[in-house]
Amino acid sequence: MIIDFHTHIFPKSICVNRQDFFPGEPAFRLLYQSPKSRMVGAKEIVMSMDEQGVDVSVVFGFPWRNAEIYKMHNDYVLDATTRFPERLIGFACFDLDSETAVKEAYRCIESGLSGVGELAFYESGIDEKCLELLSPVMQLCRQRDLPVLIHTNEPVGHQYPGKAPIKLEQIYEMAKRFSENKLVLAHWGGGIFLYSLLKKEVGDVLKNVYLDTAASPYLYDPQIYAIACKLVGREKILLGSDFPLLKPDRYFKELDDAGISGSDRAAICGANAKRLLYL
Repeated sequence: MIIDFHTHIFPKSICVNRQDFFPGEPAFRLLYQSPKSRMVGAKEIVMSMDEQGVDVSVVFGFPWRNAEIYKMHNDYVLDATTRFPERLIGFACFDLDSETAVKEAYRCIESGLSGVGELAFYESGIDEKCLELLSPVMQLCRQRDLPVLIHTNEPVGHQYPGKAPIKLEQIYEMAKRFSENKLVLAHWGGGIFLYSLLKKEVGDVLKNVYLDTAASPYLYDPQIYAIACKLVGREKILLGSDFPLLKPDRYFKELDDAGISGSDRAAICGANAKRLLYL
């Protein structure tokens, strides 16, 4: 079973009139103001999955500030999982700084969504205020044994739209504070896994942390797969394409180039996600 753990879908109203959703949403404008930034709906992602040989995708929306928009978007994700129950698994997404964020998390989980994410802090980094806002959502997901997917990125290197001012110590503090949660860090966790070589504390802090591979072909050399397998274990790595940013076949090629074993590849491309999601 091939599972893509990191994809985005949008209702048609947003796909065809994205500019109408820019006011009051600086992060959305930043990431989607270019016509080259693709958006797709549920039908389109399932068609692509058929083409790419992907069995199941985890789908989510965008962390909108406007509560009415994120409720509408989460409803679309819920509807998509109902229309394609064997193919799509939905996560709830919202801006944590919204007054109704926690209520929305409860609503979406009670309605059948399977986790929360991709939560992002594009403007602030993961500061103390963000950790406090995260706490009640983390508590809910810990009680329900559901994963939470957080946007992280490397703190060095080239700049690009959506690269947040996140520090490694912020990622580490988040993992430490919520060490009992099943935490999925997007984009290889910003490289935090390299510190698994430290002898003290880090192993315990990262015990429930998973890394997804979203945007890896844009960011890292293919050898990162073999290095990550060695440092944290293949069981902690999840295939995530960030579709429609990239198609899964780009990742399949990089896995070939990385020269990892068939069993490692099987774990990354589906077995780990299957276990995490209780499929």
